[in-house]
Order: sequence, then structure tokens, then C-alpha cells
Amino acid sequence: MTNKTTPADGPLTGVRVVELAGIGPGPFAAMLLADLGADVVRVDRPGGPGLGIDPAYDVTNRNKRSVVVDLKSPDGPGRVLDLAARADVLVEGYRPGVAERLGVGPEACHARNPRLVYGRMTGWGQDGPLAQRAGHDIAYIALTGTLGMIGRPDQPPAVPANLLGDYAGGSLYLAVGILAALHHARATGTGQVVDAAIVDGAAHLATMIHGMLAAGGWRDRRGVNLLDGGCPYYGTYETADGGHMAVGALEPRFSTDFLTLLGMEGQAEARTDVTRWGELREQIAARFKTRTRDEWTAVFEGSDACVAPVLSLREAPRHPHLAARGTFTDHGGITQPAPAPRFSATPASVRTGPALPGADTAEVARDWDVPGLLPSSRHLQ
Repeated sequence: MTNKTTPADGPLTGVRVVELAGIGPGPFAAMLLADLGADVVRVDRPGGPGLGIDPAYDVTNRNKRSVVVDLKSPDGPGRVLDLAARADVLVEGYRPGVAERLGVGPEACHARNPRLVYGRMTGWGQDGPLAQRAGHDIAYIALTGTLGMIGRPDQPPAVPANLLGDYAGGSLYLAVGILAALHHARATGTGQVVDAAIVDGAAHLATMIHGMLAAGGWRDRRGVNLLDGGCPYYGTYETADGGHMAVGALEPRFSTDFLTLLGMEGQAEARTDVTRWGELREQIAARFKTRTRDEWTAVFEGSDACVAPVLSLREAPRHPHLAARGTFTDHGGITQPAPAPRFSATPASVRTGPALPGADTAEVARDWDVPGLLPSSRHLQ
């Protein structure tokens, strides 16, 4: 099966992207572009990226094609530059200066293709005192103040997997930046570098909170505010069977429905009394402990109480609403989130499974007219 696109494959059909293989937010951003129809060619390194899982299960490489190039070999950089010359976008996630040392930095690429959008994904950014330091998602969101907002006030900050930094603050901002720069390049003929730093994106995600802080509507402490679990109407509660329910009944009419169905109608006046939040939370917690998660789900079914069961990763695809919308899809025996968002005229889909390293070399060499990808013997890499 090939990855050649058709007009129905998404709004980015016809856009060519070179992805220099890495792990985490860079590949996810490239997957977003691929899901939306772009022809993404992943340049894998010999031996693979070291993710630690079978490449056949790395669904962040779906809808892509792969070639293998050794950038440390004499002809490696030239092969990547040949691809860049025919691409609209290049994505890399090395530490600052590494791409330049390998001979595939922005200056070298723009010399071959002035229209190229050169997307750079890092944690600390391309400059600043920490630019050359190693790091991971948790350190980036810690420094921005974002991690410090999450969790109970009497416990260490809760770790939100690597979703908040790597993917929300990193991948999504890189993808938005690339699309904006691509629009500019098509209007002006001039490409540019997109410096997407996780620290910048993670800080930007908290823009509303900073406004509330300045206005006096947010306290700079964890677990005492409206949206951080401090409010008894916005948080999670354990049920009798060890499950959990999520509550988001902030507005008066929603909290009224919530308390009525919970059997606590007489507590409505405590909604805006911050001094009673602790007491009210304990009462709500005690009520939730009287029934199982499924029993409470049935109680709140069909209401506007803004209450939902907390599902596991394996449970979520089977929820009736998500199943009806096709929020998850099965491809190649792997259940995975479907492409998002949705488009009325150019729907996106999972066209192919994860690209296996080097499996598409001959096809890409032909489609992109880069014969140098193939060795002189014409055998696949």
C-alpha cells in the first residue's frame, strides 16, 4: 500500500513535508500534518530513533512514508537537501546547532529552497541560557508555572503525563506556526524558521490564568481556585468501587442540577462561599462514595449537571458518544484516536499504518524525483 494522497485525504493534500526523525513532539506535529493530507517523508536514521517500542505500533508515524539516511555519512546531508529542495516544510527536533553541524540547518536548506518553512521543535528554544541543556516535558512545564497549578494543595504537583508540555505546548504550537508560515510563504515566496519551544507554548496555554491572576481572580497557590480542583463543583471524586467521577458544574443552573441529583439540594447557597468549599467538598465526596461509578453515571445520564465518569484509555473508545462520532478508529489492529479536527469538504483519515524505517525509499525517490536516495546498485536502503 502506498501513501499517495487523493483530494479526499485532507486539506493539506499536495503539501510536502520532510521530517528529520526524532521522538515526542516533533513526530506528533508531523503526524498532525500527515493526518490532514500532507505527504510527510520521515528521514529515519540507521538503527532507528530509540523510542523503545516496535515501529509497527508507533502510530505517531501513521500516514507517513520513510526513508533511511545516515546524516553522518559523506552523502547524507546532500540527500536531505535534495528532499528539502522539493518540500514545502521541514521539521526537526535536534538541540540548537545540531542541524547546522550536520549540514541541514536553515541556511543550507534555504539556499536550495527559499520558500521552505523550517520548523524547529525544542524544549527550551533556540536561544536563552538553558537552550543547550537536556530536558523533558516535566521540566519545561515546571519552569513556566504551569505544573505548579496542578494537584492538591497538600501534595506535590500532579504529573499530567507528557500531554501538557510535549504535545499541547509543543506539537500544537509547532503545527500552528508551520501552517501560518506556509500561508506567508505562498503569499510572498519567502520561507522562514519557526522556533517552537515547549516553554513558550506551555506558558502561552496559561494566558487566561495570568489575566485572572492580575485581576485578583486567581490565587498563586495550587488547589484553591475555581478551575484547579479547589472549587467543590470542579474536580474529581472517588466512587464506592474505586472508580471516579468528574464534576464541572460551575454555573448556577448546572450546580443546582448537580446537587439535586446528588441528593444535596440544601447546599446550593454554599456555591459562592469560598469559606465553605472544604466542608462542601467533604460532603460531596461522602455522597459519591455511596454508589459505584456506573451507578452514578446512570444517575446523571441525560442531565445538564456536567458530570462524567473518568474512563481509562481502553474504556474510552467504547463510550457511546465517542463511538457514535468515530473519535477513535481501528487501523491495522490498533485502536487509536482518529484525525482531528474535522473538515466538511476535505475529510481526513488514517490512510496507512506506521511507516517502517526505510520501507518507502524507492517510492519516495520516484515520487519526489530524488534518485540520489537510492544507492547506485538500485537496491533499497
